[in-house]
Amino acid sequence: MAEQTAPPQNTGAGEPPGEAGTKPDSAVVRDALGVGIAVGLSGFAFGVTSAGSGLTLLQTCALSLLVFTGASQFALVGALAAGGNPYTAAAGAFFLGIRNAFYGLRLSQILAVPRTLRPFAAQWVIDETTAVTLGQPTRRAARIGFTVTGLSLYVLWNLTTLAGALGAEALGDTDAWGLDAASPAVFLALLAPMLRSTTERVTAGLAVLLVLALLPVLPAGVPVLMAALAAPAVLFLKGRGHDTRGGLATDDTTTPREGR
Repeated sequence: MAEQTAPPQNTGAGEPPGEAGTKPDSAVVRDALGVGIAVGLSGFAFGVTSAGSGLTLLQTCALSLLVFTGASQFALVGALAAGGNPYTAAAGAFFLGIRNAFYGLRLSQILAVPRTLRPFAAQWVIDETTAVTLGQPTRRAARIGFTVTGLSLYVLWNLTTLAGALGAEALGDTDAWGLDAASPAVFLALLAPMLRSTTERVTAGLAVLLVLALLPVLPAGVPVLMAALAAPAVLFLKGRGHDTRGGLATDDTTTPREGR
């Protein structure tokens, strides 16, 4: 790659989206810590929920240390608590977590992490680190945001998971506290601003409707898998709509118009 003497600009080639220019490191750290601390505290809810679902302290902590993706963790223990088949529960958690692989494809272009560090960075590729990283105007800011968010969230999530698992017995009936809704609520709060187009909103709404409709009739964990059908269904209908409009447009353009 040829050296550039001009100031770096965000041209869209390997740089994060956003306004061109710089952002103070202190501002990036502040924003990243805010996300890391806010979301990391919900690890307590996972620890309580997991322990209330019958998992041991070791199993609960291992999930946070090794899996480290809140939505998948809650989906797994929720399905197990509802009496779902372990394989079905694991499949639901897997398909929820596979989105992180797609995040990684984008973040690898932005962060340009050295090859030796990629396996470690991959552990921190989650919704929150992706959101913070994509919001930065430069590669330096993106790297700082990713690192600070990932480190603070990973440490705090695991500490609060341990605290929640240890304190589950003292809380009594964990269902009465509604703590299992904490992580999904945080996830929705992060996701909602990203649903900017009509297609994205329709897809999300259809996925919700599918889950609600299938919950009473399918085993625990399966409705989450079926909700993934919302994306291809919406894309198919959108494609049909484009084809129809395109056909009409072609007919209009090929039909002679009087007075022109």
